[in-house]
Amino acid sequence: MPTQPANQIPNNWDDAKAKTLSEAECLQYRSNLLGADMRVTNYGGGNTSAKIVQPDPLTGEDVRVLWVKGSGGDIGSMGLDGFSTLYLDKLETLKQFYKGEAHEDEMVGYLPHCTFNLNSRAASIDTPLHAYLPHAHVDHLHPDAVIAIAASKNSRELTEVIYGQDIGWLPWRRPGFQLGLELEKIAREQPHLKGVLLEAHGLFTWGESAKECYETSLEMINKAQAWLDEKLAGKAAFSGARFDSLDEAKRRDVAAKLMPVIRGKTSAKQRQIGHFNDAPEVLEFVNSNDLEALAELGTSCPDHFLRTKIKPLVVNFDPTKDDLDAVIAGLDDQLADYNRDYAAYYERCKRDNSPAMRDSNPVVYLVPGVGMLTFAKDKATARIAGEFYINAINVMRGAAGVSEYMGLPEQEAFDIEYWLLEEAKLQRMPKPKALAGRIAVVTGGAGGIGQATAARLMNEGACTVLLDIDAEGLENAKEELAKQFGKDNVSVCRMDVTDESQVEAALAHACVAFGGADILVSNAGIASSAPLDETSLDLWNRNQAILSTGYFLVTRETFKVLKQQNMGGNIVFVASKNGLVASANAAAYCTAKAAEIQLARSVALEGAPLGIRANVVNPDAVLRGSKIWTGKWKEERASAYDLSTDELEDHYRQRSLLKLNVLPEDIAEAIYFFVSDASAKSTGNILNVDAGHAPSFTR
Repeated sequence: MPTQPANQIPNNWDDAKAKTLSEAECLQYRSNLLGADMRVTNYGGGNTSAKIVQPDPLTGEDVRVLWVKGSGGDIGSMGLDGFSTLYLDKLETLKQFYKGEAHEDEMVGYLPHCTFNLNSRAASIDTPLHAYLPHAHVDHLHPDAVIAIAASKNSRELTEVIYGQDIGWLPWRRPGFQLGLELEKIAREQPHLKGVLLEAHGLFTWGESAKECYETSLEMINKAQAWLDEKLAGKAAFSGARFDSLDEAKRRDVAAKLMPVIRGKTSAKQRQIGHFNDAPEVLEFVNSNDLEALAELGTSCPDHFLRTKIKPLVVNFDPTKDDLDAVIAGLDDQLADYNRDYAAYYERCKRDNSPAMRDSNPVVYLVPGVGMLTFAKDKATARIAGEFYINAINVMRGAAGVSEYMGLPEQEAFDIEYWLLEEAKLQRMPKPKALAGRIAVVTGGAGGIGQATAARLMNEGACTVLLDIDAEGLENAKEELAKQFGKDNVSVCRMDVTDESQVEAALAHACVAFGGADILVSNAGIASSAPLDETSLDLWNRNQAILSTGYFLVTRETFKVLKQQNMGGNIVFVASKNGLVASANAAAYCTAKAAEIQLARSVALEGAPLGIRANVVNPDAVLRGSKIWTGKWKEERASAYDLSTDELEDHYRQRSLLKLNVLPEDIAEAIYFFVSDASAKSTGNILNVDAGHAPSFTR
């Protein structure tokens, strides 16, 4: 087998597989192959289509149907339900209704009238770009190598140099009906073309079969990449390095300190979730001499721009100096400058019917020597914004290396960002869940109550960091929660609550993983049973270390983050009914649990002026899924009641006033109540979840 040249996109087409697929399935196969490589197009970017002959569901007659990626889809992961299907003859009929560029948006309203087979997938604004091209299969992609050419000052000249007569060129135009007509015109007038490069945007390629179209796309991307590689060989990217990167541990330390501060300062309109990226491409750019000049130009491709805003903020950090505190102190001025600049951009470019100005804070923060921070309404959006900015970095590297990089013109950028169709799409977004934008830290996260709590909070939109000393249990919990709620939304970190340095590292992990913390569920626990005269000092100290000192350490470090963010917060201690009413043969355990409750009250007092609430949930006899009820503790409690371990659960149920078992999900529900707005006026309180235990009634 020949070796794949460096930087080339491999051809992964499998003829044997393709032969088993229908035409529509072949389109999906092609789309997924292309979207699997972010050098071809990033998440949600680009679109693909096929014109397929199918029987009309009413007449049974064969009709030509356009299958094209629908609004909001992702070609790398979409199934057949991700495609819109439209009658081609009806799409042709729409041409007679087109009144010119001033009426572009009106045409979108006609697209639903062309729907084939009652397909509910909404057609995107890119539909005309595919419909009118006289080719059966069409790809529209945003490859870094090609956009580097498209975003160069002399992109038309470079297109001719690289592609000769194979690829045509069209000047920048916003996607829509007019661009669809222009693509049709150039393709019909120059039938030898294999595709078209769109200035500042991307690449169109086509073919008469799915395989031909796929291979043409790869050929054109790889041709641009090979040409760039040759021209850039031996050249220092971005005029060379100004700074060296800090070592990995120091980079993460800086990010952990910066992210909660930035998050707190930029979450007034919408709580932000953060993402940290220190990939080699990012470090090369943030350390370069050209960082400020290129960052100021913004991005070029509309798909990049919509996710990264008009431009990033370059944080005034010098990695050669130990001055992070001064940088943090200067963030208010930097953000104020950015917000004023954004407001001025809005005022310069707004139209009579433009939507109101949106959040003017940055999405992308570039930190020399450290990397890139991105903030958005949720983790996936923040991560994807960073991935798109890496695409933009790759584009700038290529364009600036062979020509002069050109960002999207300001007015064009504004018209994309504040496009009424984009605004309408935003308005259709579902209402955020109750804990959207919140970050929860759960200790004892590998246990039954910890996992049930994480699931309950994540079901309401929270991102969750699970902490536990059980590394294997953490990974299992992470895998299960990722299946339910997406891998972006859960992170884990092994931590011993009695180790101060590990606790500090765990909260730093939460800050790097998501940008900070809003909720602490302190749930790590052990249980022990011994008569007082048989309670060793080691046993006593172990209970105090985990259940008292451990809760203190985790609370203290979380409290620091909450103060940095200045957005309030919620702390819930999972204590025990034993903190209110003692049990025989458990002095060490009961005393430590009582200490937890008193600590929560102290935190409630100190936290109240800062909007930080602290409350306690007291479980009792949660046997199922609870790690503390495995092994010796369960045996000891059964022995204390002269029962077998199998009889213990029924014993506790019969002992309760309500004659009910208490499950991990019941504790999770109580925790959710305390961290939600339903209890917004409650702090320093205790909620027993014990199915009724009269001696534990609070007084």
